[in-house]
Amino acid sequence: YPMLRKLLLLPALRPFLLIILLLVLWDLAIRVFKIPAYLIPRPEEVVRQLVSEWSRLLRESWKTTQATLCGFGLTILIGIPLAMVIAYSRLVESYVYPLLVFSQSIPKVAIAPLFVVWFGFGIFPKIISAFLLGFFPVVVSTVMGFKSVEPDMLDLARSMGASRLQTFFKISLPQALPAIFSGLKVSITLAVVGAVVGEFVGSNSGIGYVLQVANGNFDLPLMFAALVCCHPSACCCSPPSTWSSACRFPGMPRSARCSRPRRAPFFISRSPRHVPLPATPGDTS
Repeated sequence: YPMLRKLLLLPALRPFLLIILLLVLWDLAIRVFKIPAYLIPRPEEVVRQLVSEWSRLLRESWKTTQATLCGFGLTILIGIPLAMVIAYSRLVESYVYPLLVFSQSIPKVAIAPLFVVWFGFGIFPKIISAFLLGFFPVVVSTVMGFKSVEPDMLDLARSMGASRLQTFFKISLPQALPAIFSGLKVSITLAVVGAVVGEFVGSNSGIGYVLQVANGNFDLPLMFAALVCCHPSACCCSPPSTWSSACRFPGMPRSARCSRPRRAPFFISRSPRHVPLPATPGDTS
């Protein structure tokens, strides 16, 4: 069955095949070890809950996605410019960067109730929670990206009479883009976590609110269904950063471009052979 084999080997289908395998193992573990339903529900119960509550879960997932996108947008608008200032100014770095590192030791779950007290039950506390969790990876990755620019390239641009603005847009920014996009990929997943935490702590809508209600009612199938709905929220927000990192920008390092390496032509041997040199006149060896 070559067609079936080719279909199973498609990279796009491999995550779905792994999900199906995990579901089968989940169901087998419950049946073999006789795990009660009040501890772990069966997959068919979660699917049944998804089907019966799909309109509600879809509506709440959209609210979580809105808070995630707004928090992620704030992360880009504030985090990247701040990281550029830190990378180009040692004075600002000495003041701001240690405070950023120290702020990560403060648990965001502990300060999330303060946002509810200050801003009430709405979308704004969720946006701030998403922003705080996704802010640090973007700043650190952007700073490291701008600091990893090759000094020889900057010296070459200065020797050719390029201005600071031209050097930034032609050399520094393209060289730092891979690190920036790596930070954005990490940030978007943490922004989803921050939005759900903000909803779980204090909100009247969103997936976090559904989880809180299901936990109070001890409705495990609804809890698992809500956890499954967190994945589409992350999938809706993740593609922009993934597609952007796959683009080829002018001046971007070749190692960072998302392109497959070309195979060597068939007439080039993979293992170099020893070719003897022609004998020179008078050579008796």
